[in-house]
Amino acid sequence: MIARKLLGDGGVLLLVALLVLAAVLVPLANLSLPPDSPLHVSNTSVQLFGKYLAFAMLALSVDLVWGYCGILSLGHGAFFALGGYAMGMYLMRQIGDRGVYANPDLPDFMVFLNWQELPWYWYGFDMFWFAMLMAMVVPGLLAFVFGWFAFRSRVTGVYLSIITQAMTFALLLAFFRNDMGFGGNNGLTDFKDILGYNIQANTTRAALFAATALTLAGALLVCRFITRSKLGKVLVAIRDAESRTRFIGYRVEHYKLFVWTLSAVMAGIAGALYVPQVGIINPSEFAPANSIEAVIWVAVGGRGTLVGPVIGAFLVNWGKTTFTSVLPDFWLFALGGLFVAVTLFLPKGIVGLIAKLTRRRAEKPSPPVDTEAGVGTAADARAAAE
Repeated sequence: MIARKLLGDGGVLLLVALLVLAAVLVPLANLSLPPDSPLHVSNTSVQLFGKYLAFAMLALSVDLVWGYCGILSLGHGAFFALGGYAMGMYLMRQIGDRGVYANPDLPDFMVFLNWQELPWYWYGFDMFWFAMLMAMVVPGLLAFVFGWFAFRSRVTGVYLSIITQAMTFALLLAFFRNDMGFGGNNGLTDFKDILGYNIQANTTRAALFAATALTLAGALLVCRFITRSKLGKVLVAIRDAESRTRFIGYRVEHYKLFVWTLSAVMAGIAGALYVPQVGIINPSEFAPANSIEAVIWVAVGGRGTLVGPVIGAFLVNWGKTTFTSVLPDFWLFALGGLFVAVTLFLPKGIVGLIAKLTRRRAEKPSPPVDTEAGVGTAADARAAAE
């Protein structure tokens, strides 16, 4: 019964309900219950699972373009990092004169590098609403411009994947430069407050967890609405037969551009929710390996299912947390082996495997019951016993 609910259309609604419950119960278990209670959720767990929720939203954004439209992006980590930098800039502006150099107008790294005034692109980031707006606008604008040229030129398949990876690598190199004004290789860190609340306080971390869970639930509902609509059916048609879809009159590049931009906005929001919970954002978030990891999360969970990417993000990152604490030098080998194993043996991911097993169990005929044979056998057994 649980498997059928998970795999059917109600699976998304079930997951949304679980996320809403987690947004309420986890903070209560963390703040209200004593540490010695078996139901108590530790501060470390709240922070860790809040990070997993942000990763799950990134995986969902990748699944929207790859699982439903057939666009394999190896650059979604760039949109995630841009959203994170937008939030990091807001958090840096909130430090004020409490930094190492006690300069209320400039972040510490700018004072260290002898910057004389705040760059123009930092204006407005002292306001939370502006930072959140930029966390959506900047990744969305980059995705729109990139997609406009790529999709109009009909770049598809592995060529598009390589270009997306080149994009995120170019941003990695750019943000490593100190003269970019984003902290160079050290990035942005040493945050103090968010919306006037101490970012290190347990109540703030619990609130961030709840906000991330509710945002992921909202993203799932938006994706469910899109995939169930006529738009979603066209996206699947583009994934399965792009040339035929174009031939019958659909402007394929417009549909691709829309879903590509929307997924970038989702990734940016995920990055903005991720940064306050981990306390740092630096150029390493642009690393192409991070984008590849997001693809692995989707593949492990099951692409084209909405529920699968969330499951995959949680399981893989939980495995990463566990494995790196035991054998940190072998994690990348384990991750590569996992991707190969999923490709060979679980092409539809964990959710696809559950669906296959459930279907096989439902189709398995029940063994016939021969009453007369049963009676005869029992009578023979009694006779033999006598």
